[in-house]
Amino acid sequence: MNTPSHCDSGLRRLFLKQSLACSAVALAGVSLARPAGAQPINQRYPDPAVQILDERFLDLRLFNASVEKLADGLRWAEGPVWIGDGHYLLVSDIPNNRIVRWDEISQSLGVYRENANFSNGMTRDRQGRLIVCEGSTTHDLGRRITRTEPNGQITVLADNFEGKRFNSPNDIVVKRDGSIWFTDPPFQAGGYYEGHKIEIELPHGVYRIDGDTLNVTRVIDDIAGPNGLCFSPDEQRLYVVEGRARPDRLVWAYQVNDDGTLGERAQHIVAKDFGGLDGIKCDELGNLWCGWGSSGSPDADPAALDGVRVFDPEGKAIGHISLPERCANLCFGGPQGNRLFMAASHGIYSIFVNVRGAQYLS
Repeated sequence: MNTPSHCDSGLRRLFLKQSLACSAVALAGVSLARPAGAQPINQRYPDPAVQILDERFLDLRLFNASVEKLADGLRWAEGPVWIGDGHYLLVSDIPNNRIVRWDEISQSLGVYRENANFSNGMTRDRQGRLIVCEGSTTHDLGRRITRTEPNGQITVLADNFEGKRFNSPNDIVVKRDGSIWFTDPPFQAGGYYEGHKIEIELPHGVYRIDGDTLNVTRVIDDIAGPNGLCFSPDEQRLYVVEGRARPDRLVWAYQVNDDGTLGERAQHIVAKDFGGLDGIKCDELGNLWCGWGSSGSPDADPAALDGVRVFDPEGKAIGHISLPERCANLCFGGPQGNRLFMAASHGIYSIFVNVRGAQYLS
């Protein structure tokens, strides 16, 4: 029988040590690569985060659906848009100047576009192309509305009005006639966190891009800080958030004329108790789902406000979905159009509901 030498024993120990180290690295890699999946923020059904403010909200709530956290690690999540044919969600991470992609199949988060010109609101046009509000500049571009073509090429749809550059395009929606409507407050023009500090050239406004000619018209120029916007299911009303209204933030409802102009307006929602409105979406029944949080007042209670506030077609609050972070914007998606995706401060959340987004009527 051969007796191993001290040299052989040392080599064997070194081999075992290296093998164990390699195994540990491999296992760590598997762990990191394995998707965590959607994590419910509460284990109980019905989810206590879904608050009933009016019994009619019971018809919109699913008893056994939870608020789930999909991803985190963002700095200010905005402008979610669902890409159903690709089974993924795009979200703007504004301070990081990128668009991220959450994949429904792998349950993973990755970067979709770097140097995204500090993109904010996003939507899709009638042909399924991505339409983006680029809120500031990366180098010498930005402050514009762009369309991503099927081959990945980026087409500039509008970057000025009457020769003056936009302030910081914020949120965007496409009407069934192909026209594109967007808000242009100065929010990203005031500092270096979500873009670059600039002197604005235009009043706070809301604009319409004609779907055929790409001609740009200004349809609103008399509200302070226009923010989220969306159409009612029949597109007879345009809802617009006035993000710098005082003392309370507001949602206005405008009559939409056949020629693309706006008619009379009415105050639709008043965000009392220091509520802070942001992005908004309509469901197929005409209810308005609003990104909600604190107005920033030192007297506000952000923990009680953060989430999504739901209003009926007459503007009465009927439900609230509490989140551990302020919700900036939201969208409907998923295979049936009844999954609500919520872009919050640092993370992305979702919940299945018993109603579809208004866009699924078309």
